[in-house]
Amino acid sequence: MSLTVLSDKQIEDLLHSLTKEDIEALQHNLAEALHDYSTGNQDETDACSQNQPLRTQLTTRNGTTLFMPARTEAVTGIKVVSIAQSPAKPAPPSRSSSTKTTSTTSSHSRPAPPSPHPSNNNKNTHANTDKNPTTRPLGTLTLLHPSGSPSAFLSANTLTPFRTALASTLLLTKRARVHSLLIFGAGSQAYWHIRLALALRGADIHHVRIVNRTFSSAEPLLRTIYTDARWAELRTSNSKLDFSILSAEYGEYARLLKEYVRDADVVFCCTPSTTALFPAGHLTSTEGRRKGRYLCLVGSYQPHMCEVEPEVLAYAVRDSRGGRHMHKHAVNGGAVVVDSLEGCLREAGEVIAAGLGPEQLVEVGELIMVRKAERREVEMGGGAGEGSGLVEWLREGNVVSFFFLPFFLGGDFVGWRG
Repeated sequence: MSLTVLSDKQIEDLLHSLTKEDIEALQHNLAEALHDYSTGNQDETDACSQNQPLRTQLTTRNGTTLFMPARTEAVTGIKVVSIAQSPAKPAPPSRSSSTKTTSTTSSHSRPAPPSPHPSNNNKNTHANTDKNPTTRPLGTLTLLHPSGSPSAFLSANTLTPFRTALASTLLLTKRARVHSLLIFGAGSQAYWHIRLALALRGADIHHVRIVNRTFSSAEPLLRTIYTDARWAELRTSNSKLDFSILSAEYGEYARLLKEYVRDADVVFCCTPSTTALFPAGHLTSTEGRRKGRYLCLVGSYQPHMCEVEPEVLAYAVRDSRGGRHMHKHAVNGGAVVVDSLEGCLREAGEVIAAGLGPEQLVEVGELIMVRKAERREVEMGGGAGEGSGLVEWLREGNVVSFFFLPFFLGGDFVGWRG
């Protein structure tokens, strides 16, 4: 049997060549796998939860290595990812000459020059201020034939953030409004979340706002979007699309952060932060509750990590459907959406800090397939139709989600590569 070996460069080129139809096909495969994981058993499918053990973590003074075995109907394999601990970075200067950049139309060939807004040495406690920032996760994916012989050896460096973004955008495709997209972080996770969001819903997105600890580490991402030819179609297909960066160094950071969070229809948190990225009140106050948002948290892979305050999750699990309120606000579904109930209860820092139990979590595999969604709609007391209960919540309400499972997409790429 032949052994396929794909380098990170080959995988990166392949991922950038995917069309919207290709991405939707991959999402369909992933949705099927998540559905089997949540609802199947070993007599029905190899992709059931019994065949997906929780990842094993090895921590040393140099960093963390994660071992993630999994099984699908087609392959068995293991992904090994290492996250090296980088040296502590020196504190930024008290005044910055380039802390915010904004481009107002998608027709520019490059980002607008950074605005000379000096910092006022604002000490914001909700910025990602980890003293020991981590480096980009690096690793490999090994796939095996049913017989046990190796079939493929793939770099997981780019495949990992792409697969996470593919899962995160499963629910994005169901949202009624995605006008304003807010992304915390500027690494590979942020890169692929932005790219897939634009590929799937680009015609509906007007604002892409990147929030990061420093301007200098976020500016390369925006420059790539504006100068890399692989982004040209996504960048120019919507004349109303604009991009901006907000860094914690900027003197008006706190005010603009509140404005951006309140205005956002979709929020992707893509950082390994150990402190909340914004105050819970931006979402849980009377003003913050006036609109529904899709909030997706992908950075907290250890119990001590935290991208949002526990109050955000506590508010999300309040089921407000059918209730009567003094103020108009978006509906809550009474649960936080996860890919793995067991994994999130053990590893997701926010879930642990909020003290959520299994009855307050629902696996996306139970929701993503239409039949399961309709069945759960009845179980939760709602009626059929686009404007009530579960469907309304997924389309317009406050939805908070976590994604952890290492389901493999490598087999699809090996097949396409030929």
